[in-house]
Amino acid sequence: MSWSKLKQQLDGFLSPALIGRVEYRAPGYRYLPDKSGICYISIDKKNVLNMSDKTNPIRWYQTELEIKNDPDIQIPITNDDIEAVRKDTKGPVPEDRLIVIARSRKITEHAKELLSAQASLSKSNFIALANKYLSTSIEESIESNDILLNVLALVDRRVGKKRILNLSEKIKLKHPIVQYFYELRRNTL
Repeated sequence: MSWSKLKQQLDGFLSPALIGRVEYRAPGYRYLPDKSGICYISIDKKNVLNMSDKTNPIRWYQTELEIKNDPDIQIPITNDDIEAVRKDTKGPVPEDRLIVIARSRKITEHAKELLSAQASLSKSNFIALANKYLSTSIEESIESNDILLNVLALVDRRVGKKRILNLSEKIKLKHPIVQYFYELRRNTL
């Protein structure tokens, strides 16, 4: 599908409150088949998401340790997580220590997922992912680990106010760019 047709379809799915604010741009085109084109998403004429540029205002993590030390990331710990640690330790461990171990395990797993999603975003082709988005359901796009699919779903008009508000807990575990677009959409409700 040509860029102009794809852009037209993506614009057609934009939430009415974001029309004129969110814009998909492709200033460069693909000349080599193994190289992705330059595409980005801008909000209010300001480039917010350029997949290969780490200089945008959104936080990009360089290491797993950076994610673990980020105070903005809140990982909920369930009783099942604590019980799993209790079974693994096979001995008397103080309750507060079990919570620390469970949190450490969950944040390590979360850090690996975030770095993986970030790496795949920088290597991805916007046009291929946008075509995938148009052919999959909104639920799949929201639940996906792919950052770009999450962003496209959040600005979609088919995601209503109730669903946006119900996503608040899930979004806390997503990449900061997804959180940024979630806040943008939530503020337009």
